[in-house]
Amino acid sequence: MNAQSSSFPAPPYALATPAFRFRALASLASRSSLGGPREVTLATYLIARLVDDCLPDKALPSAGRQERAAAARAWLANIVLPPAVRAALSRLATATAGEPSSIGGALTSVISAVDAYLDGPSRSELARLERAFTK
Repeated sequence: MNAQSSSFPAPPYALATPAFRFRALASLASRSSLGGPREVTLATYLIARLVDDCLPDKALPSAGRQERAAAARAWLANIVLPPAVRAALSRLATATAGEPSSIGGALTSVISAVDAYLDGPSRSELARLERAFTK
C-alpha cells in the first residue's frame, strides 16, 4: 500500500503521481519486435509528444518548438522507416514548428500511415490527440 491508495491523507512533502503521456504507444513499442514495427512505434511516440506540446494549455514557445522539430526530423532521417511513414512523420514534425492550425491535417496523414503498426489503445491515443487539433 502506498500513500496514494491509503485512506490517510498524503503527507505535505509527498510528490504527486506523474502522468505518463501516451502510455499505450510506449507500451506497444516495448512489446514490438525489433526492426520495422518498433521503429515505427517509437517514431510515432516521439512525434506524438511533439504534437502534444503544441496544445494550447502547454503551448511551448515557438523557438523551442522549432528546435525540437529540427532535432526530430534529423532523428527520423537516421532510422529505418517505410518511406510513406517517414514522409508523414516528417511533415508532422515540421508542422509542430509552425502554427498549431496546420497540425490537424498532418496528424491525420500520420494516423493513416502508421495504422497497420498500432494496436487499439495506441490508435485511441492518437485519435484523442487528433480531435484536440481538428475541433
